[in-house]
Amino acid sequence: MKKFSIFLCSLLVPFLVQAGEADLQIPDAIHADPTLYWGFLVTALGLVFGLYHYMKIRKLPAHKSMLEISEIIYQTCSTYLKQQGKLLAILFVFIGTVVTFYFGFLAKDHEGKALFGFGGVLLIITWTIIGMMGSYIVAAFGIRMNTLANARMAFASLKRQPLNLLKIPLNSGMSIGVVLICVELMMMLIILLLMPGKLAGACFIGFAIGESLGASVLRIAGGIFTKIADIGSDLMKVVFKIGEDDPRNPGVIADCTGDNAGDSVGPTADGFETYGVTGVALISFILLAVSGAGIQTELLIWIFAMRIMMVITSVLSFWINNFISNALYSKKEDIDFERPLTNLVWITSILSIIVTFIVSWILLPDLNGNTEMWWILSAIISCGTIGAALIPEFTKIFTSPKSLHVKEIVRAGREGGASLVLLSGLVAGNFSAFWKGAVFFVLMFMAYFISTFGLDEIMIYPSIFSFGLVAFGMLGMGPVTIAVDSYGPVTDNAQSIYELSLIEEVPNIDAEIEKDFGFKPDWEKAKYYLEKNDEAGNTFKATAKPVLIGTAVAGATTMIFSLILMIKTTLNIEPEKVLNLLNPYTILGVIIGGGVIYWFTGASLQAVTTGAYRAVKYIKDNINLDPDAPKKADLQMSKDVVKICTQYAQKGMFNIFIAVFFFSLAFAFLSSPSSVGGVNAVSLFVSYLLAIAVFGLFQAVFMANAGGAWDNAKKVVEVDLKEKGTPLHDATVVGDTVGDPFKDTSSVALNPIIKFTTLFGLLAMEISISESFRDMAPYFGLVFLAIALVFVWRSFYKMRIDN
Repeated sequence: MKKFSIFLCSLLVPFLVQAGEADLQIPDAIHADPTLYWGFLVTALGLVFGLYHYMKIRKLPAHKSMLEISEIIYQTCSTYLKQQGKLLAILFVFIGTVVTFYFGFLAKDHEGKALFGFGGVLLIITWTIIGMMGSYIVAAFGIRMNTLANARMAFASLKRQPLNLLKIPLNSGMSIGVVLICVELMMMLIILLLMPGKLAGACFIGFAIGESLGASVLRIAGGIFTKIADIGSDLMKVVFKIGEDDPRNPGVIADCTGDNAGDSVGPTADGFETYGVTGVALISFILLAVSGAGIQTELLIWIFAMRIMMVITSVLSFWINNFISNALYSKKEDIDFERPLTNLVWITSILSIIVTFIVSWILLPDLNGNTEMWWILSAIISCGTIGAALIPEFTKIFTSPKSLHVKEIVRAGREGGASLVLLSGLVAGNFSAFWKGAVFFVLMFMAYFISTFGLDEIMIYPSIFSFGLVAFGMLGMGPVTIAVDSYGPVTDNAQSIYELSLIEEVPNIDAEIEKDFGFKPDWEKAKYYLEKNDEAGNTFKATAKPVLIGTAVAGATTMIFSLILMIKTTLNIEPEKVLNLLNPYTILGVIIGGGVIYWFTGASLQAVTTGAYRAVKYIKDNINLDPDAPKKADLQMSKDVVKICTQYAQKGMFNIFIAVFFFSLAFAFLSSPSSVGGVNAVSLFVSYLLAIAVFGLFQAVFMANAGGAWDNAKKVVEVDLKEKGTPLHDATVVGDTVGDPFKDTSSVALNPIIKFTTLFGLLAMEISISESFRDMAPYFGLVFLAIALVFVWRSFYKMRIDN
C-alpha cells in the first residue's frame, strides 16, 4: 500500500507547476479588535467544562465486573484507532502533495511571483496536519468518554432512579460536544488572530482540507467496521436462538467496539470537520464576495462572535434542561427518555435565536450605513437554528418507536415476515426523504427571501451567503447536536456490558452491592431501563444525521460559489453561464455526479457485506454453545472478529477514498477550457459537485431513516411487546441487519464525502484552468479517471465474498 501511495503521488508532480491566484487575505484590522480575544477565554472554559464532566463520570460507581468489560472495549477501540491513524498517515501523502505543490508552485500574484515562500507553505501544511489530527484527537476523546460512561450507566440501571440513566450519557455527550466545538473554535481563532493576514486564508483552507481527510477516513472506515460487527453479532440470535449480547457470541465484543468506532469516532470527527469546513466556506465567501476591508472585518467578527455565543447558549441550555428534568423526573420510576432530549434541543434552539438577535444588534448597529442589517442577518441564521430543532421532529415521525411508520413495520412483519418488514422500512425511508427535502426547501427559501431585504448592498450573490448561514445556524447548536448523537453509543454499550459482565451470576451479588454501594439492585427493572433508553438513543442518533448532512449540502453551495467566482476571475466567464441547462456539460456533470453517489453507496455496502460474511462464518465455525462450557466471552475469538472487521473496514475505505480522490481530479481536469467543448466544459465539474450534494442529501436521508425505522421496530418487539425469540422478532432482526449499514455506514459517510469532494475540488479546478496547464489537463484527466475506475472495479471485484 505504501509503495502504491508513492507511485500515485508521483503522478501528481508533473502538472503542479503553474500559477493560479489565491486572494484570501484577512483584513489587518481584525487583529486589533478586542471582541474575538474573549473567544479564547470561552474556549478555555469549554475545555474545563469537558474535563469536569470527564472526571465526574470517571468517579461514578460501577461493579468491577462491568469495569473490566468496559476496559476491554476501550483497549480494543484504542487498537482500532491506532490502525486508522497509520492509514491516515499514508493517505495524507496524497493530500499533502497536492496542497504543497498548489501553494508552493501554483499560487502566484499578478506579476508571476510566488505568493508563499518556503516558510508559508510549511505553515499551511502544518495547519493541514493540525486539521487532520484535530479530527483524530476529538474522536479519541469521544471513545474515552463513552467507554467510561457505558459501565457507569450499566451499573446505574440497577438502582430504581431512571433519571441517572438519562444524565450519564447526556453528560458524556455534552462533554464531547463542548470539547469538540471549543477545540475547533480555538484553532480557527488562532489562525484568524495570530497568523499573518496574508497567510491566514490559506491556513484556513489547509486546516479544512486536513480535518476533512480525517473525518472522511474515520467516518467511512468506522461505519464499515461497526456494521460488520453488528450484523455478525445480530444474526447469531436468529441462527442459534441465543439471547441479546450472549457472552458466548464472539461478535458481541466486536459489536461494542463498533458502537464506538462507528457511532462515536465517526460522528465526533464528522462534527469537528463539519463545523470547520462550514466556517471556512463562509470566511472564503466574505473575503471573495464582499468589497471593502471594513465590512469584511465586521462580518468576520460577527461570524466568530456567533460561534462563541452558541457555545455559551448550549451550556446554559444544558443546565436549564437539567433543572427541568430534576424537577419533573427525580422522583419517578418510569420516564420517557426521549422527552428530556427533545426539551434540550428546543431550549437550545430558542435561546440561541434570542442571543443571536441581541448580539447582532450590539455588534452590527450600522453596517455600511444600513441600520437594519443586524436583524436581517439574525433572521437568516435563525432559519438554520430553528431547522436544527425542526429536523429532529420530522426524523422522529419516521424513526421513533412511537411513530406510525415503525408500528407499521411491526404489523407488517407479524403477518409477512422479513419481506414485509423490509418493504415497510423502505417506504418510511422514501417518505422521509420527501418531507426532509421539503423542510430544507422551506428553510433555504426563507433565508433567500430575507436576503432580498438589502443584503445585496454589501455583497454579490447574497442568496449564496444566506444558504451558507443556514448551515451555520444549524451548527450553532453543535454541542447539543453532538451530545444527543453521542447518547446512542453509550446506551447501546451499556446493555452489552450488563450482559457480558454476567453480574447476575456473581455469588451473593445482591448482598455485595447493598454492602458496597448502599442500595438493593432491581434486576428486572434494570434490563427494562436499559432497553427503553436504547430506543431513545436510536431515535436521537437518527435525528443528528440529517442535521449534519443538511449542513454539508448548504455549506457545499457556498463553497461551489467560490469555485464559480474563481472561474469568472480566471476565464472571464459569467456565473450565470457556468450552470446553464442549455449547456450539455451541465447535464452531463449532474448525471455523473449522481452516478458516483450510487457507486459509493454500493461500494460501502459491499465492504460491509463481505466483511459480515467473513465474521458470520468465523463465529458459526467457532462459537461454543456447549451447556457445560463456561458462559463467558472468549477474548481471543473476540479479537479475531475485531481483526476481520478492521481488515475489511480498511480495505473498503481505501478503495473508496482513492476513487473519490481521483474522481475529483479527473472531472476537474476534464473540465479544462482546452477540453472537448471549450469553455462550455467548465460546467462539467461545477454541476458534478452540485449533483454530489443533492443526490447525496436524498440518498443519505432515505437510508438513515429507513435504517432507524428498522432498528426501532426491532426494539418495539423486544421491549414493548416482549416477543424475543419469536418469528416476528427474527423478521425484525433481519430488517435491522439491512438497516444497520443503511443508517450507520453509507448514509452518514456521505456527509464528509460531499464536503471533501467540494473543498478538494476547489484546488483541483484551480489547477485545471491555470493558463499553462489547461492544454494538458484533459490528458491527465483521462489518466486519473482510469485510476478512479480501477478502484471502482476493486471496490466490488476485489471485495467479493468468493475472493
